[in-house]
Amino acid sequence: MDNKPSHPASSPTEPNTGARGEADSGDLIHRLDAATGRHAQDGAVELRIGILLWPRFPLLSLAGLCDALRHAADVGDQSRQVRCSWSVLGLPGTSITASSGVEIPVQEALRPGEKFDYVAVIGGLLPFMGSVDRRYLDYLRQVDAAGTPLIGICTGTFALAGAGLMKGKLACVHPFHVDDWKRMFPKERYTTNCDYVFDGNRISCAGGMSIIELAAELIRIHCGPDRAAKVVHQMTVSQRSSSSHIARRHALGYASVDSEKLRQAIVLMEKNLSTPLEIGVIARLVDSSSRQLERVFLAETGASPSEFYRNSRLKYGRWLLTTTDSTVNDIAFESGFSDAAHFIRHFQQCYGVAPGRLRKALAKPS
Repeated sequence: MDNKPSHPASSPTEPNTGARGEADSGDLIHRLDAATGRHAQDGAVELRIGILLWPRFPLLSLAGLCDALRHAADVGDQSRQVRCSWSVLGLPGTSITASSGVEIPVQEALRPGEKFDYVAVIGGLLPFMGSVDRRYLDYLRQVDAAGTPLIGICTGTFALAGAGLMKGKLACVHPFHVDDWKRMFPKERYTTNCDYVFDGNRISCAGGMSIIELAAELIRIHCGPDRAAKVVHQMTVSQRSSSSHIARRHALGYASVDSEKLRQAIVLMEKNLSTPLEIGVIARLVDSSSRQLERVFLAETGASPSEFYRNSRLKYGRWLLTTTDSTVNDIAFESGFSDAAHFIRHFQQCYGVAPGRLRKALAKPS
């Protein structure tokens, strides 16, 4: 299976990937408006999004989507839902807990799909994905049957795929979750190095800061470039328009093209703290050589890949040391060290104190 992102679509039936999705996304909107006349029914409201939250969802994705809509919806900083509307849908009287522990109450009962231009699903931590009420999945199928486009944000695309709603569609998957996607949905296509993908009446977004890119694009299509420009200005996202993922990432503040490989490598390191990968393996996985990867790490972090990886594992070990009752021996193995002696030696070199002494010092009453 070829999982490289496609080029901008040459026809409305082809998926569009990249930081922008103008060809396919614009055609989708025009076809929907012609078929339903939705905007004419609602007067001033130009973009209406219903939001479904899965258990342990990332708060940044919700905040990024809602804040972008808020800036576009009104003049100045009044934040009224005039030109855009959004609402958290679900079972009345319930709330959904974010991965950070913040609880978000349901604002409206599940409404018919034709009441919205889109219904967006913000997925949660994968171990909690199956704990959602089955009525949410039934609702998504009803929305799809009504012809309303569905948006999968972060692992929301996993939720759509789990409901059988991503068959034949190209999914935008965060690099952190690629292995999970391949394991759970081996027959479904995916891409990683883009902010979002439009494929017919499915839109998928990697999550994180990418949600602002997607929200700005939807606002540009529905509300006009002036509204999108306001979002870009207010949320300090670059106004540069480029189909290049690397160019967009550079505009968002990353120092170099090569730092894309750096971020991919760091994601792999973070996912494999307890069972460290060899640097050569990481280099191959990010389509680099060990020598190239070392140059990038030294230029961007001042440390070699091995040093950076070890320091990350030591930070994790320090966190375990100060937040759990696990033994130093267990923490050493959990942090990817072969034995406690290696962990203690590197820990003391890094922090200037032995793990046991640090724990005792922190345990003393002030």
